Amino acid sequence: MGAKPKVSTDGGSELGQNPFAALGGLGNLPAGPGTPSVPPPPTSRRGRPNLQRGRLEIRRLTGGRGGKTVTAVSGFKGIAAAELVQLAKQMQKSCGAGGTVKGGQIEIQGDKRDQVAAILTKAGFQPVMAGG
Repeated sequence: MGAKPKVSTDGGSELGQNPFAALGGLGNLPAGPGTPSVPPPPTSRRGRPNLQRGRLEIRRLTGGRGGKTVTAVSGFKGIAAAELVQLAKQMQKSCGAGGTVKGGQIEIQGDKRDQVAAILTKAGFQPVMAGG
């Protein structure tokens, strides 16, 4: 039994045509999308970062969750749903826990009140520990 002949993959004439040949004459194209950038924090009318974005309540809840503890953040006013999702993802990553956005509040699995408060302070909110 003989060995099969190898097919060259260098783009020579054996492959027929080069599908990217027409792209060579397009000139200077803008760079493609790189890493997604994090949007800058909201600014005030004067162009300064908005460091007073409101008071938020951080609660530890266990009711209706089979005894599992959840850290809930509520009191968001005038915040877009996309920003809530972004904050929730940042909290999940920092705390190493799962979480979700439900009914305008962020829920993080476990008792992570201190870590969540630090993230919210950095984002310009005024976190307050509420409840038990």
